[in-house]
Amino acid sequence: MKLHNAMLTGLFLISILAACKNESNKETKPDVVAQNIDSTVAPGEDFFQYANGTWIKNNPIPDDRSSTGIWYLVIEENMKRLKKIAEEAAAAHAAKGTSSQKIGDFWTIAMDSAKLEKDGLKPIEPWLQKIDAIKDVPSLLATSIELRKIGSGTLFSSYVTQDDKNSDVMSYKLSQGGIGLPEREYYFKTDSATVNIRNQYVNYIAKMLAYTGEDSAAAMSAAKNILALETKMAKASRKLEDLRDPNRNYNKMAITDLGKMNKTINWADYLKAVGVKDIDSVIVGQPEFFKALDQILISVPIADWKNYVKFNFVADFSNALPEKFGNAAFEFGKLFSGAKVRQDRWKRAIQSTESAMGELLGQLYVKEYFNEKTKERYSQLVENIKDAMKTRIAALTWMSDSTKQKAFAKLAAMKKKVGYPDKWKDFSQMEIGKDSYFQNLVNANSWWYNYNINKLGKPVDRDEWDMYPQTYNAYYSTSNNEIVLPAGIFTVPGYKDEELDDAVVYGYAGASTIGHEITHGFDDQGRQYDAQGNLKNWWTKNDEDEFTKRADVMIKQFDEFEPVKGYHINGKATLGENIADLGGILLGIEAFKKTDEYKENKIIGGLTPLQRFFCGYAIGWLGHTREESLRSRLLTDVHSPAKYRVNGPFADVDEFYKTFNVQPGDKMYRPDSLRVRIW
Repeated sequence: MKLHNAMLTGLFLISILAACKNESNKETKPDVVAQNIDSTVAPGEDFFQYANGTWIKNNPIPDDRSSTGIWYLVIEENMKRLKKIAEEAAAAHAAKGTSSQKIGDFWTIAMDSAKLEKDGLKPIEPWLQKIDAIKDVPSLLATSIELRKIGSGTLFSSYVTQDDKNSDVMSYKLSQGGIGLPEREYYFKTDSATVNIRNQYVNYIAKMLAYTGEDSAAAMSAAKNILALETKMAKASRKLEDLRDPNRNYNKMAITDLGKMNKTINWADYLKAVGVKDIDSVIVGQPEFFKALDQILISVPIADWKNYVKFNFVADFSNALPEKFGNAAFEFGKLFSGAKVRQDRWKRAIQSTESAMGELLGQLYVKEYFNEKTKERYSQLVENIKDAMKTRIAALTWMSDSTKQKAFAKLAAMKKKVGYPDKWKDFSQMEIGKDSYFQNLVNANSWWYNYNINKLGKPVDRDEWDMYPQTYNAYYSTSNNEIVLPAGIFTVPGYKDEELDDAVVYGYAGASTIGHEITHGFDDQGRQYDAQGNLKNWWTKNDEDEFTKRADVMIKQFDEFEPVKGYHINGKATLGENIADLGGILLGIEAFKKTDEYKENKIIGGLTPLQRFFCGYAIGWLGHTREESLRSRLLTDVHSPAKYRVNGPFADVDEFYKTFNVQPGDKMYRPDSLRVRIW
């Protein structure tokens, strides 16, 4: 996937540019890349700051955000569009069961803060009673299953997904989980910032339990016990980088054998209760976690488990409860985001509506905001980038011909999805009304749960999308061997697509989105899957060793970066994204060199075509982030921070040195022998 936490790029960026008037009073716009350049910084010293510095200096981070940049502007534009759709649906008072009725009613009740305060805890009382009735491990498991179905998962993670080694089959996967902090390292790091987060986490848990009616002293005691409980689960969890090995995290087990791994859970009964049927085996990601969970279930007092489940429940539904719950969640979340104020209610309501029925919104979105001509342009751009990949594979000196032929086959089989699905999901059975925001969330979550669990035992639907058309993101699917580019990734607030020159387009869309996703099919994880999307080794031993040797160079490069004092980039955890960034840039250059614009070598905005290409790619990551959020991402995110997604790979690109005359002694200079050479 191209980017995490709303930091994706595509062809968008230009709503930031203020329009100006020339002498004939005709509206003109500043050059998209030249306008943001900070000429006080040399390209070879810090290209990210050179390309984006002026904009960053002039655009502080809004109080309700952890970061700001191109992604923020596009998301804001799309949220306003979705708000318009929701408001029009609400005003239509459409017939029950229609898309407009579901969108309108969900939006209306999500916006009704007065009703939330008036209803108090009444909507969740039956669920609190279920939790209070837990008396032993079997009843704990039974209640956790009921809560999982409505959107509050605890103990561990489980989901329906394609079988990594047989992509034509849907499988049920069990994985580590159950912890409330974003990543296992938060339970063990001893720096002052992380210690403070753990202390504040206890206070947050205590506050949420007290809001449900618990005595404050008892709530604080329970909170400390919950932290201790989660620490045990975190200790049994694999580190972020260890989750990137698909073979090690693939352990298929017969359902009848699960008891050997974990005796406390009656797996046959458990799987039947969660709705698993028509299969005789499951895939276990981390068997050692479930073995450890066996002892944790037995040794931890049931009272602690009840409080753990209750806290997770109210935290998961905090936005649908009285404001004090949501405010408490925001205040704790500030430690990770750095945001100073909570987002406006309408933005939170849109995000919730989209989470519940994003594809319904998407159907209306593409009718009004996605141009068919734009779809055709980027469909062709995909083909151009794929051709570039074929050319680069053919030219590799370190890969044998036999492996190249299989790589060609995988590339040829790679499917593209651009804009929106050809077939829409049927939401007719999702019940949405105006009685309760909480109940709407329960109904929507239950619909999605049943939708996914019902995939078991049925043919894989390779036409399905895992993102909504309006989503500002893109992804590569290993199991389907496909790249998916939603319409939202091509949003260009304030500019028409035809106003962007090819250098900008090939930098933004060609390199940072399309080339990036195609390269994911050949990164450290993607390369382990064949043309049909199966986890199957198609490499010779020597070629595999050569790839690993080159990838290790990249790991070492990124391990050296220290965006926040004491917090380095995790080179192993971010390897796949870093490979995809570098590959995308190289593919974008390869394809761009075949365009007329490159061949004509016309100066635009004082820049050559290749200079515009590099600036275009960099502007796709234009923005800055609060230190709190940056620190959190360094521990939890498999993507490097934006600045290092520019400077990191650029230092490995020969054309970068030639285009900007980067010389030894410049901070970004890297000797030829130390540059990464993969794709």
